[in-house]
Amino acid sequence: MIDPYVPASGNDGYRVSHYELDLNYKVAINRLSGTARISAVTTDALDVFSLDLSDALKVTKVTLNGRRPRGFRAVDNKLLIAAASPLPAGAEVTITVGYRGSPRPHRTVWGAVGFEELTDGALVAGQPNGASSWYPCNDHPAAKAGYRIRISTENDYRVICNGRLTSRRAGPGQTTWTYEQPEPTSSYLVTVQIGRYDTVPMTDTPVPMRAALPPRLRAVFEHDFARQPQMMELFVELFGPYPLDSGYTVVVADDDLEIPLEAQGVSIFGANHCDGECGAERLIAHELAHQWFGNSVTARRWRDIWLHEGFACYAEWLWFDRLHARGDGGRAVDESARHYHRRLRSAPQDLVLADPGARDMFDDRVYKRGALTLHALRRHIGDERFFSLLQEWARRHRHGNVDTDDFTALAADYTDEPLQPLWDAWLYATAVPEL
Repeated sequence: MIDPYVPASGNDGYRVSHYELDLNYKVAINRLSGTARISAVTTDALDVFSLDLSDALKVTKVTLNGRRPRGFRAVDNKLLIAAASPLPAGAEVTITVGYRGSPRPHRTVWGAVGFEELTDGALVAGQPNGASSWYPCNDHPAAKAGYRIRISTENDYRVICNGRLTSRRAGPGQTTWTYEQPEPTSSYLVTVQIGRYDTVPMTDTPVPMRAALPPRLRAVFEHDFARQPQMMELFVELFGPYPLDSGYTVVVADDDLEIPLEAQGVSIFGANHCDGECGAERLIAHELAHQWFGNSVTARRWRDIWLHEGFACYAEWLWFDRLHARGDGGRAVDESARHYHRRLRSAPQDLVLADPGARDMFDDRVYKRGALTLHALRRHIGDERFFSLLQEWARRHRHGNVDTDDFTALAADYTDEPLQPLWDAWLYATAVPEL
């Protein structure tokens, strides 16, 4: 078992360096077919190689280093490949998997996760273990790799994936889109978005930013997302350089979505998040902040998800604090902290932030208590040291994996006073401490 929070996901014995996905998707009938080429190195001696892949997808062909394996079988959302001869540790391996089917999301305690049909298109909402709903992979956040995704679909649709669009080739009836994502990326952060979208560049930002959205929503989008470039400027100032060369893309689906979601270099919102009243501004800041905290710096295990959500929630408060400071609405960060502290004190106090349990890892208390933990640390060590710590955290672990101990160890370098009482109270106790 790689991670008790997602006990059926993830695989031991190898490390993937690169995925090449060559796919064809027919929107009207929800039919996906294609080939995945996976480059990996074994970390243990293996005679059976396992990948995560949904049972909704039928495997048609497998090769291992260009040869037929001894055999393969798909069972319980796993693809098991028996090597023709045992693979020693340190062996370079190329696995090719041909597959097809009608992809569907996994049904989990957190709801539907993975590849979903829209009214007219499709999206991937991969967190935490939905990547295997549409391609064979090692589906765990600590298994980062580079990607090249080539996908063909009907000419009426635009395809958005992670990374840089390197090719768009129109043919009779279909267009093929190719994206390159060289930065190491967790499987759940890999996405494909398909819809009748226009693309809109966003100006006045130090980082290339663009949007893909239905034409009917363009005017209201430009109103509701108008301050996103300013958010980018603030977060670059506070957290350090934006971690991706390809920039940042916002996708607005033509359907309503319960919540927005993050992917590497991409955030996905629903049509309901364009309300003409800037009602999603908190969420816009939150998803952007994930590009540093969660996407680039990613938890090694899901128990440490506060390192994603607490940081992104605190970024919301920092954005509204900046608005408040310049007299443009918003709320001072101390006021946000007091407000949510009162709410947490009146909520059930039965959650341990550093290990909330699988069922509660997306509980709002993880988000707010995580943000409050950072605010308590900031008050303890001071603004200059606190923001230096955040920048060092983002720089040192760029495109890597971390756990809570990594953060507390780094924070110890920014103060001469012991921080263990603060961690004991905020990270490891259930009671919400005084602020």
